[in-house]
Amino acid sequence: MTRIDKMFKKLRAANETALIPFITAGDPDIQTTESLILEMADQEADLIELGMPFSDPLADGPTIQASSHRALMGGVNPEKVLDLVKRVRRHTDIPLVLMGYYNPVLQYGLDRFAADASAAGIDGTIIPDLPLEEAADWMKSAKAHGIDNIFLIAPNTPDERIKKIGKATRGFLYYVSVTGITGARQDLPAELQDGLEKTERLVNCPVAVGFGISRPEQVKMLSGHVDGVIVGSAIVRVIQANTVETDGGLRARPELVKEVGRFVRSLKEATRA
Repeated sequence: MTRIDKMFKKLRAANETALIPFITAGDPDIQTTESLILEMADQEADLIELGMPFSDPLADGPTIQASSHRALMGGVNPEKVLDLVKRVRRHTDIPLVLMGYYNPVLQYGLDRFAADASAAGIDGTIIPDLPLEEAADWMKSAKAHGIDNIFLIAPNTPDERIKKIGKATRGFLYYVSVTGITGARQDLPAELQDGLEKTERLVNCPVAVGFGISRPEQVKMLSGHVDGVIVGSAIVRVIQANTVETDGGLRARPELVKEVGRFVRSLKEATRA
């Protein structure tokens, strides 16, 4: 049983929903990312989704695109992300999932990337631009090295395809709340709860919902309908608001890590409300 499996099993026994925060590795710098991961773990995040910066993040809205750009300008690459994970693993056992696009993984080498990610302490991957029909090679490498490959579905995914993807995914199934890109939204689709409940009936794996979720009250509303709630852009905005540009590049304000920690704590408390 993987770290992700154990986490969901524990929370299900407690009738609790997982909080899954997302941040981009290297935004505003690698050292701050390391501190953020440990702070979010201290604030009882259940799993952390760590974005691998990429120049053309097709599924991401302007907030996460900008964070990816900042990280790339700081020289962050897959090797540096994996080195970061190795350091973090000395201090925490929280499940860690890499969210990234297929091109860097392919260029790195599928089997090599899976082996290095596993050795660093990564538990799973989310690759939005790799559909099930084209994922056989990566799935083989990921499975060989104990990496959970997490697939996504959308509100307009047909039922039979949901079942098929639900059988193939490992760790959890990522339910995209909107037919669009990432980004904090004031209102979530009215039909979202029905879509989540239908998906839970169609698959036999944990389901986590992401895209557009930005406030504790939204987390609270969804918690009874899904196994996990993913919050990304709203956290990245807190990071951006506490980052300043200097002649030497980007610098995190002293309060950045604690501000993110307070926000993550409020989101986690909402899963229990």
